[in-house]
Amino acid sequence: MTRVAGCELCDLSAPTVVDNDKFAVILVDDANYPGFARVIWKDHVREVSDLADADRLLLNDAVYKLELAVREVMQPLKVNVASLGNVVPHLHWHVIPRYADDAHFPAPVWAQAQRATDEAVLVARRALVPQLAEAIARRFASR
Repeated sequence: MTRVAGCELCDLSAPTVVDNDKFAVILVDDANYPGFARVIWKDHVREVSDLADADRLLLNDAVYKLELAVREVMQPLKVNVASLGNVVPHLHWHVIPRYADDAHFPAPVWAQAQRATDEAVLVARRALVPQLAEAIARRFASR
């Protein structure tokens, strides 16, 4: 497995919900976006097209399962799925539940905020994160 010194995703220290020899799934600690998760490919590659066909299919399936779990538990209006890698050039996918009342909607979460989400709404969404972790683990346990 190729690792690059100093790459924050090669040296992943975040708690994982799913962890195997190919990828990890983490829940991102973002108070404004509860349910934000990532699939992180363990081998240090930049692009999906760097993967062998079987690995590409495995990664796509992981993103799919993660999105299903996010939709099931978080009940978002929309799910954003993005693989950018401009800042950290290590293959990873962001899976982000989106709502009409979130701070950036309809723009990407990395854009300038357009409003503040009501704190009570965020508290309720944060309360779902343990249930989301269970749903993710369950989806990845079943083949």
